[in-house]
Amino acid sequence: MADSTFIIAEAGVNHNGDVALALRLVDCAADAGADAVKFQTFKANALTTARAAKAPYQAHHTGGEGSQLEMLRRLELTEEEHHVLLARCTERGIHFMSTAFDAGSLAMLATLGMPALKIPSGDITAGPLLLQAARLRRPLILSTGMSTLGDIEAALGVLAHGLSVDREPIDSACFARAYASADGQAALKTYVTLLHCTTQYPTPPAAVHLRAMETMREAFGLPVGYSDHTLGNDVSIAAVALGATVIEKHMTLDRTMPGPDHAASLEPDEFARLTESIRTVELALGSPLKRPAPEELANRAVARRSLVVTRPIAAGEVFTPEMLAAKRPGNGRSPLDYWSVIGQRASRDYLADEAVD
Repeated sequence: MADSTFIIAEAGVNHNGDVALALRLVDCAADAGADAVKFQTFKANALTTARAAKAPYQAHHTGGEGSQLEMLRRLELTEEEHHVLLARCTERGIHFMSTAFDAGSLAMLATLGMPALKIPSGDITAGPLLLQAARLRRPLILSTGMSTLGDIEAALGVLAHGLSVDREPIDSACFARAYASADGQAALKTYVTLLHCTTQYPTPPAAVHLRAMETMREAFGLPVGYSDHTLGNDVSIAAVALGATVIEKHMTLDRTMPGPDHAASLEPDEFARLTESIRTVELALGSPLKRPAPEELANRAVARRSLVVTRPIAAGEVFTPEMLAAKRPGNGRSPLDYWSVIGQRASRDYLADEAVD
């Protein structure tokens, strides 16, 4: 990924199955300064059974009637529409991305030159799909909503095998060996970024636990980022301050539109403010070295103090505490020398408020 925070405008399924709306989302993401706009690619029949119910948040925002399968069928984009979106992204200078939810979709997306492949939180246990993604040996972004550290390690084992071992796995022990190997660890560090995430739409701040992002970075030694489902921009900005290398945030044209994800999304002007704030935070993070900034140096003499005499002093007088004070400007002897000056004899005459040599 780039040295600066990689900002993904998660269009997802907020196009409601209409490629014209999807194209408008591309334009809005580009105008907002996002690095990439990301959609979701799936064949509903390959993703879910007819028995699968909607998630509570999906039912709330789409109406309780109908199955998850019926909802997803209405949100599919064709392969041709993906190429239309890719062309618009190229025209607007923004990366096209999409999350694959099945093997056929992943194979198709692999031909579109995306900067990274995104593995969603719900598929962190989808072993065959993880292995297929790893075999492509492209940058991988693994979202970790609903997961424990053990779940993440198991998924990383599959990815490590796919990234570093050419033969097909025989059993799950292959993944543990790949994860423990030097080659597997090197491959993970080359290709994988972990996203902290809370799979709730919208996510209340108390459910974010943003420090877990740092825990993942320490536990796995991999770059980390944050997939943000909270309302507003605050948590994404905080994540950047904590070292997130990727920020993913849902974008919609209008939060009041029908659909499962609109209510937890930013509208275009809000996303533009998020991007601006992230870039400001990046500038402010700066260097880890504690030293005067060049911009401060002109103010140092004004703000600091020098050691001065409180009254006229004749050469040869012995300095006593009541003869010394610390006053601005700070272009003379440091007041830290106060104790070493006391008891010394003045080397010359001084006027009141004159700086001590």
